[in-house]
Amino acid sequence: MIDHTGLAVSDPIKSRRFYEQALAPLGYEVLMEVPREFTGGAVVLGLGVAPKPDFWIKQGTPQSPRLHVAFRANNRAVVDAFYRAAIVAGRTDNGPPGIRPHYHPNYYGAFVLDPDGHNIEACCHDPA
Repeated sequence: MIDHTGLAVSDPIKSRRFYEQALAPLGYEVLMEVPREFTGGAVVLGLGVAPKPDFWIKQGTPQSPRLHVAFRANNRAVVDAFYRAAIVAGRTDNGPPGIRPHYHPNYYGAFVLDPDGHNIEACCHDPA
């Protein structure tokens, strides 16, 4: 079981705005900001559903190739809301909400590119 994951972002202010907006439908929010004296001066933010962050962004050089991170949604409406919120936040579509039968018959996902080009997804595995 994965406890937490993260990625590097070039502009932590822009990325924070994006992730706060896009992940709000999943219940995510910034739960922790690590004091810069412990990070070498970099912005490090922990996002998640209270009480514990499980997704971290750190100011730095984005990984190359860019990463794919998928967030589990409770239902398809949450996937749709994630996608709408990400697009309103000015992000790039990388696959609109829909069934992805090549993964499995009930796989419903949506994909967007974050400000650094990481492929961010919300998905639901339950039938409609």
